[in-house]
This record gives sequence, structure tokens and C-alpha cells, in this order.
Amino acid sequence: MSADSGTAPVLELRDVTKNFGPVAALRSGRLEVEAGSIHAFLGENGAGKSTLVKVVAGVHRRDSGVFRFQGNDVDFSSTAESKDAGIAVIYQEPTLFPHLSVMENIFMGRQPTKSGRRIDYARMYAEAQALFTRLGVAIDPRRTADGLSIADQQVIEIAKAMSLDATLLVMDEPTAALSGVEVERLFTIARALRDEGRALVFISHRIDEVFDLCDTVTVMRDGEYVDTRQIAEVTPDQVVALMVGREVSDLFPKTETEAGDVVLEVEGLSSLGTFHDVSFSVRAGEIVGLAGLVGAGRSEIARAVFGIDGYDAGSVRLSGKRIPPRRPTASIRAGMALVPEDRRQQGLVIDQSVARNIAALIRTRLTRLGLITSRAENKAVAPWAAKLEVKTNALDMDASTMSGGNQQKVAIAKWLSTEPRLLIIDEPTRGIDVGTKSEVHRLLSDLAAQGMAVLMISSELPEVLGMADRVVVVCEGRVTAEFDRSEATPETVMHAATHVGGHEAGATLAEGVEEVTA
Repeated sequence: MSADSGTAPVLELRDVTKNFGPVAALRSGRLEVEAGSIHAFLGENGAGKSTLVKVVAGVHRRDSGVFRFQGNDVDFSSTAESKDAGIAVIYQEPTLFPHLSVMENIFMGRQPTKSGRRIDYARMYAEAQALFTRLGVAIDPRRTADGLSIADQQVIEIAKAMSLDATLLVMDEPTAALSGVEVERLFTIARALRDEGRALVFISHRIDEVFDLCDTVTVMRDGEYVDTRQIAEVTPDQVVALMVGREVSDLFPKTETEAGDVVLEVEGLSSLGTFHDVSFSVRAGEIVGLAGLVGAGRSEIARAVFGIDGYDAGSVRLSGKRIPPRRPTASIRAGMALVPEDRRQQGLVIDQSVARNIAALIRTRLTRLGLITSRAENKAVAPWAAKLEVKTNALDMDASTMSGGNQQKVAIAKWLSTEPRLLIIDEPTRGIDVGTKSEVHRLLSDLAAQGMAVLMISSELPEVLGMADRVVVVCEGRVTAEFDRSEATPETVMHAATHVGGHEAGATLAEGVEEVTA
């Protein structure tokens, strides 16, 4: 029973356990959510949040513990059972059918019909339009889902939940790919749903959003329940300390080093319609931050430097030697490494083991008579897994079973095993928790201190300012400014990120800061 209202919570999970073979994903999961409230559910990657949510969604069945929904003991064996009970889970990346209309996606499998069991498209349109009117958004129910922004796709998932009259909505990292304006629209919708009496669970790594939106917060750590607090009675620092089990006093543990010789030299790099006349350098022992608004061309520049994409003019040199375009294998042999932005799609073979992923680029060194043994593979990769403190009980675990933070560590370890002179890392901490962020930052600082050149691309302005020795700012495919660490401030960087040729690029400073830090 709820201590506050005297009524049973909408969702009650107590002492829930879940094991995957020898791995205990949940040792003591707990979550109680009231009607008419927004409840933050926090923890580092690997804390057990996703596993507990999948129990609620019917993806996994718990091994033991209490699971009650609307006062009744339940044990869902499928996602359909969970949905039928009134639970909707909205994930970071919605899964819509791209070639069907918006209204068909909302009512998939339960389309209204008329005589002869024919689909009643007029009624379906009217009901979808009514849902969007309630949500206060303008989306044409008849358009196809293909090409919709992530924000609009999430609105469609919410509309789907409302059409099911869902009592509980679980929003798992819904703002990770949204701009500031889109986040505020989502929050307005969430507050409206709360005011209708629905219960919402909000999962996010962005502590400021939690304090802006939520009423209550529950924290888990290492598969176990830690505490539940009212947002009004706790500070952000206290929540972070609960999550990581320690005070994170230094999120950006930057070691001051003296830069050495130039390792990477980019001169006049141009690609028609993408970027133009880009020039910058990175020295040994230096972290250079490539900053700018989303869509400025930062990732495209990095891909061209590494040789994935081509370019029309300019040159790339590593330690004075020219690197041929469109030849990533030549870049790797020369001592270049690239950890891409999308670790699941581009950085890892997600259904392969940790050992197989880390050894992917050095397998030729491990072969004997054309064969490679698991023993040789594990022996070669174990030091790298240990160096990055990858939390896994066995190197033969599939990368897909790991938390986002551990997946990122595996992606980094894979490239460090090649012993590069230059590390290009795109969005190093996107979608990972605050404790793991600190670990990744410390790793980058240590690598620079050991003489490695690091080119870091980040949309988080505090990360750029906290870790970079120099900041190169890109706006609309052009380098608009370069700052030493002492000169780089939020104002100077954002002015350069929204300014081309002496004219503002259509974004106010406040909007720009909001988008970069989103």
C-alpha cells in the first residue's frame, strides 16, 4: 500500500531476481509507481534497470520476487499480455513500420472495421487525429512513418499507448536523440498524461531532466535496489552518489600534458555539399575537441579523415605521411583508429562475443597455420578488457547482453588493441551513465598523457570544455574558430557554432547551448 495515499500503487515490484545463466542481472529489483505521478528510475549502465523494465514489459519472466499491477499479482509471459493489461513501453528508438501510415502504426492489429470486416479508414483517421489533438501535436495520420523524426516517432508511440488506454507508460531514454525544443514538447505531453491520472516511469542519464520533470526517483546499483526519494527532498549530487556508490567529484579528470609533435594534419579538406576547406591538426599528448551543432558536419569530417568517405580536395597526413582517401585499411596500418558514434550498428558485431569483438582488428596476428583458438583470442584480449574495466564475467558473453557503457568500453578496447597513434572518438559518452562517463574521460586523459593524439567529437558542450586542450568549432561544414583550453567558454564556442561569415545562422545562443548539451 502507498504510504502517501493509502491505496495500492499502480506498479509494485519487490525483491525481483533474474539470472541469465551464471550472470545475475537482478539481485533485488524494486520499483513502486503511483497513479498521477512521474517516477524517475535511475542507475548506471548495468544496474539492472533495463532487465526490470523487460520484466514489466513481458520480455523476460522474473525468477522470484513480487510483481503486482493495479493491486493484482501478475506474471506476464509475453509483451502482448503486458500491453493488454495496460502497460506501454516507449523505447529510445521507436520501432514503427516505415512504409505504413501513421494511423496504421497506431492501430496495428486492431484496426476499426465496418461491414464485411473491411478496415474503416475514415474512423481510424478520426480517432488518430483526436489522439494528436489531445497531445497538442500536428502530425498527419495519413502520412507514412518513413522519414519522421525520432521525436515524432515517440509521439506516435505515446498515441498508440493512449489508444490502448494504457495505465502505465515506461519511457526508456526518450530524450537521447532529441533537441531542446523536442524535449520540452515531450515533457509537456508527459505532464498532461500525469494530470490525467496515468503513471509514468522515466529512465534517463540526464539528471537535470529528472529534476525538471519527475516527482519521485528510485535508484538501483549492481542489480540491487538502493533507495527511493521525493525529488523535492534530494539534490542532484545526492542522486549521483546513490547511483555510483561514491561521490563523483571530478567528472572531467583532465591531466595536463605538454603537446608533442603534430600527429594528424588536415589541410583544405572539402567534400561538395558536406564540408569545405577544413584545416586543423592534432599533436601527440593532446585532446582536440571537434565541437558544433548537430548537423554541422563533424562526423562527416571524421569519416573522411579516416577514409570511410571520400573528399574532393585537400589532404590528410599522419606523422607527415599522406593518407590516401577512401582507404580505411591504410589508415589503420598507419596508426589511426576510429570509434564511431553508433557503437551498436558500426562499432561492434553485436551478436558476437566480447573477445571476438576486441580481437576483430588483430586476428591476423593470432592465427597459426590459418587457425585461431579461443584460448589465443582470450589471452590476447584479456589485458584490454581489464584495462578498460569491462564488467563481464566471461569474455565469451555476447556484446548484445551488455550495458551501453560496457559496449562502449569494448568498442574502445577493440581499437586500442591496434596500438594507434591517433584515436578519433565520436560521441564518446552518448547514452552511458555518469559513473561510466567519468571512467571514459579518465581513459582519454590517460591515453593523451601517454602520448596518444586524440580527436574527440562531442555534442555535449561541458564534455568538450572539460576534456579538450584545444577546441575546433565547425558550423555548416566550415571551421569557424579554434580556441585553446583557456579561451574556450560556453559563450565563445556557441558564438562560433552559430556564426558563419559574420552572420548569425538562425539560432539564438540559448537555443544553441540547449541543443549542444542535449
